[in-house]
Amino acid sequence: MALEAAQVALAYYVRQQRIVRRTVDQVQAVWRLLDPRNLDASWQYAVSGGLVSTVAAGQREAAAHSDAYVAAVIAADGLDSDPAGRVEPLAFAGAASDGRPLKSLFYESVLEAKWLLEEVGQSEVDAMISGLEKLLRAASTQVADAGRTATGASLAGNRTINGYVRVVNPPACARCLILAGKEFGWNAGFQRHPKCDCVHMPARLIARGRHHPGAFDARTYFNGLSAAEQNRIFTIAGAQAIRDGADISSVVNARRGMYTADAYGQRVRATRDSATRRGAWYRQERQRAIERGLVPRSGRGFRLTSPRLLPEEIYRLADSRSEALAMLRRFGYLT
Repeated sequence: MALEAAQVALAYYVRQQRIVRRTVDQVQAVWRLLDPRNLDASWQYAVSGGLVSTVAAGQREAAAHSDAYVAAVIAADGLDSDPAGRVEPLAFAGAASDGRPLKSLFYESVLEAKWLLEEVGQSEVDAMISGLEKLLRAASTQVADAGRTATGASLAGNRTINGYVRVVNPPACARCLILAGKEFGWNAGFQRHPKCDCVHMPARLIARGRHHPGAFDARTYFNGLSAAEQNRIFTIAGAQAIRDGADISSVVNARRGMYTADAYGQRVRATRDSATRRGAWYRQERQRAIERGLVPRSGRGFRLTSPRLLPEEIYRLADSRSEALAMLRRFGYLT
């Protein structure tokens, strides 16, 4: 039985995660060779070379599957693959995502351990564990990034494809969840964070920016979480706003531009998200001003006169549930 594209993407994700897991296990074994009483010397002569070669091998393996993955997704969609070339896995190995050598990136873990030992006064065990945690985050991110970057190159070089769908694999952070299932053009960068494990799903786009229901549904995922997990991922007030019907993307994005302001006779937490001229809330406020006759129908001369409150402030200021819902609508979290 032929697999659907989303199933192919899930199988690819599982394989990539196995590569990441195997690599970090090997990294952890190499880290044990580090002597906490002689960090620099043991790093230079016993550890650094092994770490670099181990992670570079993981990067090569993660990148090596990109062409086959893209071709498998295309086949699952019933299309004919038309690649302009093949991905060279070695080109995606041996360097960090920001272009510097892997050795330089990984040495930050040694510096972390040294600082905790010498300046903070932590025990050898605690300092070395903290350094290892930093190293594992870096190593896992670099291997996953190599696979993602190679996949991006493969889909860019395949004329059948003009974009990709972002596939999120729970558990995931709030920022990733609101991008789940969203379509992007073939030349759009892949937004990620340390230890992010989201992947591309190559696609022929219908309309850039739309959401692909077969890949992931953030609302369904949210509803399947316990209240405690909802609160942990989206904050207590943010989760309550979503439970009250607020748009998940609006709640999460609001925290990007968070600031404090003096309004309504007190100090409040607000957001600049959606409050620029092109923002949805700005346009909503301008339309309200037009309807109230405060500005001409062209909207010319309109200026925002109040900050866009965060959900936390809405719940703090509201005297009742109905007032809270009205304020969620007023500030663009509910439609």
